[in-house]
Amino acid sequence: MDQLLALAVAVPLFALASALAAASATPVNKSCLNGSTGAAVSIGYGGASASAGAGAGVSLGTDAYWLACPLAEEIVRDVVERAVAADPRMAASLLRLHFHDCFVNGCDGSVLLDDKPLFIGEKTAGPNANSLRGFEVIDAIKAELENACPETVSCADVLAIAARDSVVASGGPSWQVEVGRKDSRTASLQGANTNLPAPTSGVATLVQKFRNVGLSAKDMVALSGAHTIGKARCTTFSARLAGVGASAGGGATPGDLSFLESLHQLCAVSAGSALAHLDLVTPATFDNQYYVNLLSGEGLLPSDQALASAGAAAAGAEDVAGLIAAYAFDALLFFDDFASSMLRMGRLAPGAGTASGEVRRNCRVVN
Repeated sequence: MDQLLALAVAVPLFALASALAAASATPVNKSCLNGSTGAAVSIGYGGASASAGAGAGVSLGTDAYWLACPLAEEIVRDVVERAVAADPRMAASLLRLHFHDCFVNGCDGSVLLDDKPLFIGEKTAGPNANSLRGFEVIDAIKAELENACPETVSCADVLAIAARDSVVASGGPSWQVEVGRKDSRTASLQGANTNLPAPTSGVATLVQKFRNVGLSAKDMVALSGAHTIGKARCTTFSARLAGVGASAGGGATPGDLSFLESLHQLCAVSAGSALAHLDLVTPATFDNQYYVNLLSGEGLLPSDQALASAGAAAAGAEDVAGLIAAYAFDALLFFDDFASSMLRMGRLAPGAGTASGEVRRNCRVVN
């Protein structure tokens, strides 16, 4: 697998600078930039900002903890950096926790709640069970925050800040995280089973899942770029391997046959339990290589490769294929749009009529 090469797309530095100057999206911190595709990085924790446009009953801003807990972001960043240094895959895991939280009744920390005798959380839902990880890192962050400023920083905000810091620790863009969320006292196993996109989803389903929570097709394509880091188990991409190894080639497209055969070998010897990098080229670096891989037929998950399929244009969405090509060519455009989409996702809030939240002392249980 290490010998697999993705399509290399050279992007001149002047072209990236021109795109940056013309971009209307939220600006991101680009204090360290290399002009080649897949190598553009953004370092720093200030980054993009946007006016709060939170959902019902939630007022978000960037200064909620400046007086009440001035070291909050520094505490989160330090723990995240240590965790990612020890296990680079943890960056993707923490980012995924925030995504899985926000898609079920808004960004309210419900994904962190443990099951109890009279309480069922979301951790045993199909998309989460034996899949979500990083809970111990969140516990460590919360313990330090409770030491510094008790009952002040919500677990939902910890997830949002940790997601940003995980991206930055992996070489990706930064943005100013909007904070002020409250933690829910409830969870929804059904919502987790229903709302989260499956790794086998087609483009039309992906677009609809995002629209169901108020996000656009463009947000879907930009946020899918998070799959530039992390790993996936063979069972999540087995549909990509159907027929591979048969004499006729299993119907694989010419450009990705050797890629799929290598994955088939990996999964065959592990009875489906092996993990594969979502991005084989730069697996621990947050860059735009994910989109380059899609253009060469080397997206790992069926839902990823579907974005670059011929059927994407017929899904009734925005120009998905055009966005894939644009992000593959222009790393800075992807960084801008990803930061903006993360801010929009972070504003997803519990619906009207939801019980008022709290600031949990322990992220795993209600107070």
